[in-house]
Amino acid sequence: MQTLIIEGYLAADPSILSAQGSGRKRASFRVLETTRFRRSDGSPGERTTGFNCHCFNEATAENYIAPYAHKGTRVVIQGHVENDSWTGKDGVEHYDLRLIVGDIRLKNRRPAEASVEAPDGENGSSDGEVLNDDIPF
Repeated sequence: MQTLIIEGYLAADPSILSAQGSGRKRASFRVLETTRFRRSDGSPGERTTGFNCHCFNEATAENYIAPYAHKGTRVVIQGHVENDSWTGKDGVEHYDLRLIVGDIRLKNRRPAEASVEAPDGENGSSDGEVLNDDIPF
């Protein structure tokens, strides 16, 4: 299985969808990751890549992604890649890669009473580290 870790920004608000048979919730969203580089002539360049992501964990989709994730949210996602194929109405076979989310971290998630540090020492991060939301460029 191929594991992929990407860091980027949500291109739009996530879609929270229900499965037709079971009614289970899932989240679907697109993450954009930009790479900056220098060309051989010294001029700056950048390349943006989009990733279609799907989160099938119902609790994560409803309790974490739906209330906190929105367009422009900085995320770090770990997951595996799957091939997706379908036949269009015109009979043409289409192919796509999608990232199935195993773990997601919202880097600029803030509770309703956002502060630098909460009285009990927590800062809204799930792993206890202080999140720095400044963009370094």
